[in-house]
Amino acid sequence: MSEIPQLLYYTAAVSGCAGLLYTGILFVVALVSVLASTPGLRKDARATLTILMRRRSR
Repeated sequence: MSEIPQLLYYTAAVSGCAGLLYTGILFVVALVSVLASTPGLRKDARATLTILMRRRSR
């Protein structure tokens, strides 16, 4: 029984790291969509941001 709290801790830590990584990726793509030097790069970054931010209907 002593392994369950440790497993929950590691699960929460991995989930938190994954969330931070996803948020960082969204931030970088949003910056590129605003600051890119060419219109093509901005358009691609906005399309990628749209895909990443799409919410699935339940």
